[in-house]
Amino acid sequence: MANLTADKIIEATGGRLLSGDSRAFEGVSIDSRTIKEGDIFFALRGERFDGHDFLNAALSRAGGAVIDSFPRALPVKKSIIQVNDTLRALQDLAHYRRTRLNIPVVAITGSNGKTTTKEMTHSILSRRFNAFKNKGNLNNHIGLPLSLAGVASDVEVIVLELGMNAPGEIKRLCEIALPSHGIITNIGSAHIGMLGSRYAIRDAKLEILNGLSTVVLNGDDDFLMEGVRDFGGEIITFSINNDSHVMAKDIHSTDKGNSFTLSFRDGADVPVSLNIRGLFNVYNALAASAVCFSLGVSAEDIKSALEAYTAFPMRFEVIEKNGITVINDSYNANPASIKEALRELSLFSTGRTVAVLGDMFELGEFSEDEHRNVGNIVCDLGIGALVAVGEMMSLAAEEIHIKKDKKPLVFTFKNADEAGKNIKDILKHGDTVLIKGSRSMGMEKILEDITDAL
Repeated sequence: MANLTADKIIEATGGRLLSGDSRAFEGVSIDSRTIKEGDIFFALRGERFDGHDFLNAALSRAGGAVIDSFPRALPVKKSIIQVNDTLRALQDLAHYRRTRLNIPVVAITGSNGKTTTKEMTHSILSRRFNAFKNKGNLNNHIGLPLSLAGVASDVEVIVLELGMNAPGEIKRLCEIALPSHGIITNIGSAHIGMLGSRYAIRDAKLEILNGLSTVVLNGDDDFLMEGVRDFGGEIITFSINNDSHVMAKDIHSTDKGNSFTLSFRDGADVPVSLNIRGLFNVYNALAASAVCFSLGVSAEDIKSALEAYTAFPMRFEVIEKNGITVINDSYNANPASIKEALRELSLFSTGRTVAVLGDMFELGEFSEDEHRNVGNIVCDLGIGALVAVGEMMSLAAEEIHIKKDKKPLVFTFKNADEAGKNIKDILKHGDTVLIKGSRSMGMEKILEDITDAL
C-alpha cells in the first residue's frame, strides 16, 4: 500500500489544500470509472478530455482529488488539493516517491522486446525481492508516473519499461524515475517516421544512460554498441553470437519454445528450457538474466523463474484449437519485429504457414519501402499464404504479385473487420497462423473471429 497523505502530496507538488484534512490515501488514479475506494484522483487534461469534468464521479469513491482549477463547489469531507498543472503534479509526486526509496530501479528501453524483458526481469527479481513493475503499457509520461506514484514503501526493487516516440521523452522519464540500472534491448527502426533515422532513434534511446550506474546492452547489436563508447559506468553485455558477460549457448527449438545453456562469465552455467517461442525471446531472457545476476540473484533462481515464465498476452502467444495453431503477436509491429516473427513462423515444420499482417505505422517516408520489403521476406522465407490487412500492407501483396517464381497465396483486405469476416474461408486444418500488426489496426479482432469459427 502506498504511504500517501495530503501533506506529502502537497510537499511533493507545491500545491495547497482547499478542503478536507491530511488523510492517508491507498493509491493514485486518473480514471473515474475504475478508481478505488480511498484513492486520490488526479484530474488530468488531454486533447480530447478533461478530468475535471469527471470530478464528482471520481469523488463518489475517492478520498480526494488533485485539481488545477477551482471547482464551483468544494465537496464535503473530501481532501481537495489545488496545483498549477495536474500532469506535472503527478510526475512530481512520482519523483518524490522515488527519492524516498533507496533501492535499485531498473529501466528498460529498446525498439523491440521491452515488455517481455520487463516481465521476465520482474519474475526473476521476485524470487528474491519484493519487486514492483509498471503494469501493461503504462510506460509513457502519464503511465510511468501513475505507476510510480503509488508504489508501496516496502518495495525492494522497481522495474520500469520506458516508451518513447520523440527525442527527450526518455530523458524526462529518467528525471522522474532516477533509474540505477538500465537495459537497452536493441536499436531498430520503430518510430523512424517520427525521428527520421536510426541514428536519431539510437540517440533517443541512449538518453537512458544519464545517471545510470550500470547498463545492460545487446552485444550482438553493433549499431547499439557503437553508441555507448563514452559511457562511464559499468557495462554488462548479453549475446548469442559474440563473447559477452551473459550468453545463450547450444540453442535448440523445442515443441514449446527453446532450450539453451545460460552461461555467466562470472558464474555458473545452467540449462534453461524456455516455454515461449522465438529467438528474440531468448535475447529477452538474456537481458533479464544479466541485470538480475548483477543485482545478486543466483543462476539457479534465474533458471527457475525463466522456466516458469509463460507468454504475455498478444506477444507471440501460441494458441492451438481444432487443428489450427495461432500465434497471437497482435499487440504491435514494426519492420524488425515483423521480420523476426515471420522467421519464427517459417520454422514451424508441419502444415501450411499463414501470415496475417496489418499495416505498420510511424514509418513516415520509409513506409512504402518497408511494407514492400515485407512481401519480399514472406517470399524468401517460403511462407505459404499472406493475408494483407490495410492500405499499406497491400503493397506487400503487390510486391508478391510481381514475382515470377513460386510465391504464396495472397489475400488483401481493407481492415481487420473485413479480414475477420473472411478468415474462416482461408484457413484449413493443419495451418499455423501468425497475426501481427500495429496496435491501432486492431488485429486481435481477427483472432476473435478465428476462435469463433473453429
